[in-house]
Amino acid sequence: MTEQNLILIVESNATDMCVLLEVLETAGYETLAARSGEDAITKLSEVVPDLILLAVMLPGIDGFETCYRIKSSETTEEIPIMFITACTQPENKVRGLTLGAVDYITKPFQQAEVLARVRTHLRLRQQTRQLKELNEQLEQRVTERTAQLSRSLDELQAAQLQLIQQEKMSALGQLVSGIGHEINNPLNSITGNLAHAQQYVQDLLNHLALYHQVYPDPVAEIAQDAEAIDLPYLKTDLIHLLKTLQVAADRIAHISQSLRVFSRDDSENEIALQIQEGIDSTLLLLQHRLKANSQRPAIQVTRNYADIPPVPCYPGQLNQVFMNLLANAIDAIDESHRAKDPAEIAANPHQIQIVTELKAGRVVIRIRDNGIGMSQTVQQEMFKPTFTTKPVGKGTGLGLAIAYQIIVEKHGGSLICNSAPGVGTEFTIKLPL
Repeated sequence: MTEQNLILIVESNATDMCVLLEVLETAGYETLAARSGEDAITKLSEVVPDLILLAVMLPGIDGFETCYRIKSSETTEEIPIMFITACTQPENKVRGLTLGAVDYITKPFQQAEVLARVRTHLRLRQQTRQLKELNEQLEQRVTERTAQLSRSLDELQAAQLQLIQQEKMSALGQLVSGIGHEINNPLNSITGNLAHAQQYVQDLLNHLALYHQVYPDPVAEIAQDAEAIDLPYLKTDLIHLLKTLQVAADRIAHISQSLRVFSRDDSENEIALQIQEGIDSTLLLLQHRLKANSQRPAIQVTRNYADIPPVPCYPGQLNQVFMNLLANAIDAIDESHRAKDPAEIAANPHQIQIVTELKAGRVVIRIRDNGIGMSQTVQQEMFKPTFTTKPVGKGTGLGLAIAYQIIVEKHGGSLICNSAPGVGTEFTIKLPL
């Protein structure tokens, strides 16, 4: 074969050892000699041969025990062992093969037989190694392919979920827009008639004042009726009621306008938008969540808007990002509130800060809260689809993934998070002009 093959010969008989060494070395094999089982095991701790020729009769531990120990070690268990024996009894051969030996060489040796058997088992050893390597490569390729398929499946599922979520948001936008239009029609009628009603009531009150001036002493029946209905209070409260109705109508009109701004349809082309309009409309729609409730005091919102030009964008999608970030900020504050005592809240009231600025030719929007904050582990995973820290039923895990997609992929901007547990979170959006 080749000089790369190393054969360990374990034989106590000096004559047999010399014969085997001569035969194998003449055939071009490297050899290593051991006179006992203990000597063989010591040498195996230093070098791993390709084949072992092991005598059954040895001083100390015999060949069978030596074979057992060799096969019990992970380092040497795969080395093929050929027993050398003068005994031809079948039970001894069966015992050796049961212990893991692969063949027997019977004394006295036949040189051609020894070489033929050695070549066969070295070839089998080489083929076994190659097969093992191929199996390992195949397992590695299967593992890599399985991981790739798993990632592809996860990405496909995430893409499907994102598509479903985007369709839901689109449908919601259409619904909100429709509600805004439905509100506008009766609202226009109310506000239009309310202006006339205020004028009519004022005219009637002026007429009553003139009547009282001309006829300061009405008949008893009219005087009694005026007293019964508390005419002075009625005149004052009627004016107040009309003013209250006007304030309510104006608020509805403001909400309706915010609905239209928030849900405006995105065309194929970008539209120039004043960023603060989208933020303000989103805040108005979240006003009910910002107010004080039975669980916590109101959340303070501070706005610091810079004088920035309109930004080319897809308004509906951008407003969706504002909605997600602001809603998450409120959720974080709600969660942190449960872990704080009244003194802590009084010293550090719940608040959301919104800042816009123009920096290096880009519009920067910062949304900061003093809620519960996030760990580094969460921040590393937060933009991945389906990742969420919220309880089941409280979120899909798609909000931030879609927000990132809208800002980075759709608008060519960046979305960065800076957060610390117990301190709060700041999201920074940068959009090109």
